[in-house]
Amino acid sequence: MELINNYGFIIIVITAIFGFIMAFGIGANDVANAMGTSVGSGTITAKQAVYIALVFEFFGAYLAGGEVAETIKSGIIATENFTSRPEVLVIGMMSALFAAGIWLVVASQKGWPVSTTHSIIGAIVGFAIVSVGMEAVQWGQFGGIVGSWFITPFIAGVVAYFIFTSTQKIIFDTDAPMKNAAKYAPYYTALTVFIICIVTLEKGLKHVGLDLSGLQTTILSAIISLICAIICIFYLRSNAFKASLKDQSAFSGVEKVFSILMLITACAMAFAHGSNDVANAIGPLAAVVSIVDHGGVIEGKTVMAPWVLPLGAIGIAVGLAVMGHKVMGTIGTGITDLTPSRGFAAQFACSITVVIASGTGLPISTTQTLVGAVIGVAFARGIAALNLGVIRNIIASWIITLPAGAILAIIIYYILSAIFN
Repeated sequence: MELINNYGFIIIVITAIFGFIMAFGIGANDVANAMGTSVGSGTITAKQAVYIALVFEFFGAYLAGGEVAETIKSGIIATENFTSRPEVLVIGMMSALFAAGIWLVVASQKGWPVSTTHSIIGAIVGFAIVSVGMEAVQWGQFGGIVGSWFITPFIAGVVAYFIFTSTQKIIFDTDAPMKNAAKYAPYYTALTVFIICIVTLEKGLKHVGLDLSGLQTTILSAIISLICAIICIFYLRSNAFKASLKDQSAFSGVEKVFSILMLITACAMAFAHGSNDVANAIGPLAAVVSIVDHGGVIEGKTVMAPWVLPLGAIGIAVGLAVMGHKVMGTIGTGITDLTPSRGFAAQFACSITVVIASGTGLPISTTQTLVGAVIGVAFARGIAALNLGVIRNIIASWIITLPAGAILAIIIYYILSAIFN
C-alpha cells in the first residue's frame, strides 16, 4: 500500500508506457488479421491497407473496446486474492503488459503472426501463479477463454466455407455470373454492415454516453445497412464501374465486384480487430490506474479512465504504421492463394465471429479466427489448396506464445519487485 501511495503517479506513467508498447506490438503483429487478406488478394496495396486500418482500428478500439477490457482486467484472475496486497497486483499487471509487449515486438520483427490474446493472458496467469499460487487464477473463466480459442476458428471456418460455397452456387456457377454478382452484392454489404452496427451500438458505445434500447439499436442498424446497400447498388450501376469492366472476362468482372465487398469487409475486420484486441493492452493498464486512483483499493468493476482507451488505440495505430508490413504477407498469401471472392468469404466470416465475441466480452484470438476462416475457404476448394507447411508453422508459433508470455512475465515480475522493494 505504501508503494502505491508514495509512487502512484510514477507507477501510472510506467504502466502507460508498457501499455503503449503492448498496443504497438498489437498493431505491428495483428495488422495481418485486418488487412492481410485484402493485400494478398490484390484488392488494395500494402500502403493503402495501412491507411484504411489506421482509421478503423482506432474507431473500433475507441467505440467498442470497453467490454473486453473488463474481462482482461478482472475476469482471468481472482482479484480478491490481492485485496490485502494491491501492490502485488499492480506490479504483476505491469509485468504482464511489458512481457506481452516485448514478445509481440520480437515476433513482429521475425514476421510471426502470433496471438496477442495468448500473449497477455499467458503473462497474467504467469505472474498470478508465482505471486499468489494456482488459486489466484480463475480456472473456470480461463478454461472458457482457452476453449474459445479452439471453438471460434472452427466457427469462422464453417461460416467461411458456407459463404464461399454460396457465392460459387449463386454467382460463379451460373450462366450470368456478372449479373448475379451485381444482384447479390448489396445483400452481402447490408448483412456485414448490419452485424457491425448491432454489436457496436448495443455493447460498445455505453462508455461514450450512448445507451440505446434493443429496438432502437435494431432500427438504426437496419437504416445504416440499407443506406450502404443502396450506395453499393448505385456504384455497381455507375458508368465509372462499368468502364472499369471493359476488356475483362465475366469472372474478372465478378472478382471486381468482390473487390468492393472485400474493401467493406476489410474495414469491418479492422474495426472488429480494434474492438477486441485493444483490450489486451488497456485491460491491465485500466486495472493499475483504478487501483492507484482508489488508494490501493481493488474495485470489483470500475469506470475506465477516459484517456486509457485512446492510448491503446493510438499505440495500435503507430505499431501498424511502423512495423505492420512485416506480418501482413503470411495470412494474405501464405496459407492459400486468395482472390477477392475467397478473401471476402474469409474476412466476412472472421469479422462476424470476432465482433460478436467482442460484444459478449469474450477475448478471442483474431489471428486464430482468421486463419480458421481462410482454411475454411481453402477446404471448399479441396485439401490441395492448403499450404500445410505454413499452417504448421503458424500453429507452432501459437503454441509457443502462451508459455513465452508467462515466462517473460515471471522474470519481469521478479525484476520489478526487486526494484520497487
